[in-house]
Amino acid sequence: MEHRRIALIRERLHAEADPDRAQAAQAYMKSSMPSLGVRVPVVRRIVLATAKELPFESPTELRDDVRQLWRDAAWRDERYAAIDLTSLKSVAKDLEMLPLYEEIIRTGSWWDFVDGVSDRICALLQHHRSTLTPLLREWATDEDLWIRRAAITSQLKAKSATDKELLAAVLDANLTDKEFFIRKAIAWALREYAKTDPLWVRNYAEARRTGLSPLSMREAMKHLG
Repeated sequence: MEHRRIALIRERLHAEADPDRAQAAQAYMKSSMPSLGVRVPVVRRIVLATAKELPFESPTELRDDVRQLWRDAAWRDERYAAIDLTSLKSVAKDLEMLPLYEEIIRTGSWWDFVDGVSDRICALLQHHRSTLTPLLREWATDEDLWIRRAAITSQLKAKSATDKELLAAVLDANLTDKEFFIRKAIAWALREYAKTDPLWVRNYAEARRTGLSPLSMREAMKHLG
């Protein structure tokens, strides 16, 4: 069943290939991995339709499919499909998905893959705070910049459920990092949380005015006047 499901996803992705868009997509992502040029919503539709036709019998089976599709991918779109498989509700609270997300982040090593699993990590944090909170604090100081980015973006969709102490901790650990993708992540995290708690974001940004990069400060204050 696993091989049939993956084969069907690949077949459907190739049927939607757009060579012109593929070339542009590969250039935009600065990727050595080729693209089929399938639009993101189409990839998601293919994945969800296939999973409905050939349902998973267990979370383990789903993880095996994701792992195989990710590791054997010859096209970037196949990796997007692997990430989309992790959106199924049956594994939304499954802590055993965490090692798979970490593998995607460490081996994908680019912003689209990291950001693709950020909301999955956020969901796990809401249900397994005692495990995820200390882990994300560790990730915030990891040598791998993409793991650090994942820690910073891990609460983008948490809104009122945001752990402010954790948010401050992962941001503080990376304030002096000059890497663009880290500064952008800090900016993104502050801008999003400002929609929920503008006063906290204003106070945080003002208290760290000398540490925040101009990019991060500008985005943090973007809608705060």
